[in-house]
Amino acid sequence: MAVVIKTQEDIEKMRVAGRLAGEVLDYITPFVKPGVTTAELNRLCHEYMVNVQGTIPAPLNYCPPGYTPYPASICTSVNQVICHGIPNDKPLKNGDVVNLDITVIKDGYHGDNSRMYMVGEVPSHAKRLAQVTYECMWIGIDMVRPGVRLGDIGAAIQRHAEKNGYSVVREFCGHGIGTKFHEEPQVLHYGKPGTGLELQAGMIFTIEPMINAGKREIRAMPDGWTIVTKDRSLSAQWEHTILVTETGYEVLTQSAGTPAKPALLASAVAA
Repeated sequence: MAVVIKTQEDIEKMRVAGRLAGEVLDYITPFVKPGVTTAELNRLCHEYMVNVQGTIPAPLNYCPPGYTPYPASICTSVNQVICHGIPNDKPLKNGDVVNLDITVIKDGYHGDNSRMYMVGEVPSHAKRLAQVTYECMWIGIDMVRPGVRLGDIGAAIQRHAEKNGYSVVREFCGHGIGTKFHEEPQVLHYGKPGTGLELQAGMIFTIEPMINAGKREIRAMPDGWTIVTKDRSLSAQWEHTILVTETGYEVLTQSAGTPAKPALLASAVAA
């Protein structure tokens, strides 16, 4: 497994790309409300990235082997959509939950993050799923430091999700990131402690658990991109890009509007 250890210059450029990715999510936040279409959110994000930030939207025309080119600048995953939802002209309605996944390219480096948004008044069970998923992401992040194994992180995320009655999607995972959108390693959100790659300072990867309210099985839609829960239960996801430092971690996609660390981890401080 060829994992790229980033140089100091790489890290500086990844900090910039990560912060800009977070700032797109900050920018779009007030627009996410009942009546807006995901196509409009895509248009707003695209114009902000290209015209204000001078960044390139990484998803637009992204085409891994076996796929058709992705047709939009962001991913918008509503309710039972797990990931890779393509923006469309259907208005969001009161009670929807939506994940917006933003990846920007700045000076050849990628910053990748996503957040859950509550549209109007959202039922308590949907809020709880989003909250537990946020905790899952942070439980994984908080373990990052040299010497920890990826299986330790996956196991901790899986344990918290399943303890709360939820399931972890297994077909999609976090990933190394840098000058490429997706690099090694694959960062699974389930696993066994003591297994997997040992972390080293200078690694950069995403942690982005996808957690379902029902069963973990998925279904791919005919558009070739959109992934939904097979049982049509709600799904949630959060994502940050993380640098392994000499003593712990640094969240590269922090921005002014990034939600605070969850209460169950607030007492633990990142190195």
